[in-house]
Amino acid sequence: MSDIAALSAVQASEAIAAGELDAAELAAHYHRAAREDELNAFTWVPEEPAAPGEGPIGGLPVAVKDLFCTEGIPSQSGSRILEGYRPPYTATAVRRLQEAGASVQAKTNQDEFAMGSSNENSAYGPVANPWDITRVPGGSSGGSAAAVASGAALWALGTDTGGSIRQPAALCGIVGLKPTYGSISRYGMIAFASSLDQAGPLTRDVRDAALCLRHMAGRDSADATSVGLPEPVELPTSESLEGIRLAVPQEFTGGEGMEPGVLEVFEASLERARELGATVESCSLPTAPYALSAYYVLAPAEASSNLARYDGVRYGMRVEEDELVPMYTHTRHDGFGPEVRRRILIGTYALSSGYYDAYYGRAQRVRTLVARELDEVFAQADFIVTPTSPNVAFELGAKTGDPLAMYLNDLFTVPFSLAGVPAISIPAGLSEGLPVGLQLAGPAFSENRVLEAAHALEKAIAFDASPARKVA
Repeated sequence: MSDIAALSAVQASEAIAAGELDAAELAAHYHRAAREDELNAFTWVPEEPAAPGEGPIGGLPVAVKDLFCTEGIPSQSGSRILEGYRPPYTATAVRRLQEAGASVQAKTNQDEFAMGSSNENSAYGPVANPWDITRVPGGSSGGSAAAVASGAALWALGTDTGGSIRQPAALCGIVGLKPTYGSISRYGMIAFASSLDQAGPLTRDVRDAALCLRHMAGRDSADATSVGLPEPVELPTSESLEGIRLAVPQEFTGGEGMEPGVLEVFEASLERARELGATVESCSLPTAPYALSAYYVLAPAEASSNLARYDGVRYGMRVEEDELVPMYTHTRHDGFGPEVRRRILIGTYALSSGYYDAYYGRAQRVRTLVARELDEVFAQADFIVTPTSPNVAFELGAKTGDPLAMYLNDLFTVPFSLAGVPAISIPAGLSEGLPVGLQLAGPAFSENRVLEAAHALEKAIAFDASPARKVA
């Protein structure tokens, strides 16, 4: 088949099932694409393509974010402290895709321990955006997003703690889905913040995201927080928003802190939604502006606990010293990058005696209020819509010296992470020649409805992703 690069995952699966495409040919194409990648999107690519599996998605290669444990394959979470670590087991999300016939194409680059919004925090070097290689792809799943957008991967797995699937999807002009918290098992995901971490797909279109979610979601006895979805995931077909009520938070769309071009594309997307039959109304989320501050207390607090296990004793790198305490200290200092060390310190401080109630306790109360306010809006509207990111992809190095400016990239994504509800980013247009994402969020376990609405908007917007394609 001569046009392999143009096929979506759904189309490739259908072509294999119909005998029109050889699964080995597909695997070879994407293996070559990964080996020839010039964006630094991958941290590991096998010498030979993986053998195609059998099943409903048999023969489809999937690129996997570095923090998913994959048996016998380097799983380093973008960190020097786990350099070369090859786990003895495979994460449930990856295993379920393999059981459905998919194969691991390669491992993708990421911000260290998923802490970052630009993929510049990786111990294995920054990733470039295929739309403009002088700019960031977003983070922390930047390698996955860049690989899909450039055509080096058919589809990819990422994780989203505060926006780490949706934001890079927006900056790279692809689709990124964060499902309801607990719908996909976290077993085998190297943890950042356990009450927020969620796996999800990064894909070329909404139907591909649905297909990937269908085969990953479900209850897992190895993860006590997993709950699965109440109904099977269907491939969306809708091209209408008739009767759909969309709510636009006034706190996020006043233009403050948002690039004018992003606001312009967002407003054009709302007009497109109206043309499809939706009603668009303003809503209020009074606590939402405080969500980002709460997140940057809660997530580092959980990280300071989760990352305590990396001590140089059981696995990972070790700086050899004559005494135990210096070994701990030097191993952690040399093994963790600056941003990870910063967040460990923030989290430890927030949890320390005398500050717990002032910071961590207050942040938890904000989280509760955000979830409550979202529930109130969803009682009156079907979905909430916002831009995914307040800006388009910025230049590499532009914000590395200003952590607070970097954190503001999560402004629109964090509230939905705190509440654990599903949210998807789809490409909505261009500003300054760079992609702008539209975020659509719904109540918990409304994945099918979110996917249907996103599909209708995707069809109407008809975004052209071809300028980013590097692989023919």
